[in-house]
Amino acid sequence: VSVQAYTNQQLMFCNTYHMLVHPGPDVVAEAGGLHRFMNYNGPLITDSGGFQVFSLLGGVRFDEDGSPMATGPAPPSMSDNEELKGKGGKKYEGSVVSVKEEGVVFRSYRDGALLTLTPELSVKYQKLLGADIIIPFDELLPYNVSEDKLQQSLHRTHRWQARSLVTHLTQPKEQAMYAVIHGGTDRTLRSQSISYLSSLPFDGFALGGSLGRDRHEMQHLLEYAMPLLPERAPNHLLGIGDTTSLDMCMPLGIDTFDSSYPTKAARHGQFFTRQGKMLIRQIEHKHNHTGRIDPECQ
Repeated sequence: VSVQAYTNQQLMFCNTYHMLVHPGPDVVAEAGGLHRFMNYNGPLITDSGGFQVFSLLGGVRFDEDGSPMATGPAPPSMSDNEELKGKGGKKYEGSVVSVKEEGVVFRSYRDGALLTLTPELSVKYQKLLGADIIIPFDELLPYNVSEDKLQQSLHRTHRWQARSLVTHLTQPKEQAMYAVIHGGTDRTLRSQSISYLSSLPFDGFALGGSLGRDRHEMQHLLEYAMPLLPERAPNHLLGIGDTTSLDMCMPLGIDTFDSSYPTKAARHGQFFTRQGKMLIRQIEHKHNHTGRIDPECQ
């Protein structure tokens, strides 16, 4: 069954980290790339794998000096159980991640095998997957990290993204690469990130990293950052896709979004209607087999 047959997505996002763990980029390449693997003819984007390595695995992270990197408490959850970005994700105890200039080493949640991601390997895997838009390898820090750690991470992320771009340009394969703007909620660092990355020949720009403690802080950050992005290039907001945030962010000029939120809502039987959210698993819907979920839907 074609994915395209039952979705109306303009752009579909695939997860390099999970594809690396299983079934593996080589297997997908053997099948003809992601488009043929999933029978989808529309545009695809893959991430670098960095977000999952740094935020979903949990466990202890060690910096180059061997010291543990504090992760700090997660920001409070959004209203209606909506997530701003990567809060409350799965934690796999014992998945120790070593973060060095070369890249990161982590354990597979599937079988405990040690896996490595570097800027060069991330791009290589995304080439094998064959998406239309790919993302350079970057580092994700938690919301409440120290200013010094945030600045160190920004510089390392810039070096990683430059290495990713060099690798990509040796074999473009008609793929576009979007830079990822970092800097947390620090406006000066966000401005520095935009200035540096826009000086490199990226095809588009994604806003990533920590965007704030809540939607209010995210909105103020985006209102500042969006006018600084090059008008010549498309832009993307990473990890944000709940309905409230979409309504807030689209007027700011953001072109595309991605989020695991819609699929999480679907798994829990949550429908989005013009009358509001509907939980189809509630008892009052048990014997309702005739009515439309939304009277205005065709």
